Amino acid sequence: MRKLLAALALSLAALTATAQEVLAPDPAIQSVIAGQFDAFRAGEVDEAWEFASPNIQSLFGSPDRFASMVEQGYPMVWAPGQVDFIDLQSFGGILVQRVQVIDAEGRAHYLGYQMVETPEGWRINGVQVLPAPDVAA
Repeated sequence: MRKLLAALALSLAALTATAQEVLAPDPAIQSVIAGQFDAFRAGEVDEAWEFASPNIQSLFGSPDRFASMVEQGYPMVWAPGQVDFIDLQSFGGILVQRVQVIDAEGRAHYLGYQMVETPEGWRINGVQVLPAPDVAA
């Protein structure tokens, strides 16, 4: 499980070295991510699984294994508080929706959701915890 998480983190980390372009918000992408958050909040693991890309589903093999990874590796996604969409970025054609999640203790987490378009619509192809944005005084 840790190897899978490390492989996903490395592939997403490589995106930060690529030139980025900020795009207009995409309601369809935001709807998929919000839907997965809602499914996790409701304890609907099978429904949350449906928002994952075929690649992610192949890596984890079952909704239960996927849920275990999310619960252990991304507790702010497993039990999110407030969720705000920051921006949609393109890194050489790879789309990443940045999201801010406030957890139950009031801490802010910044996540990058890599998205892929499938015949069934947009799906989540990986999530990376991002550093907090710089705030000018």
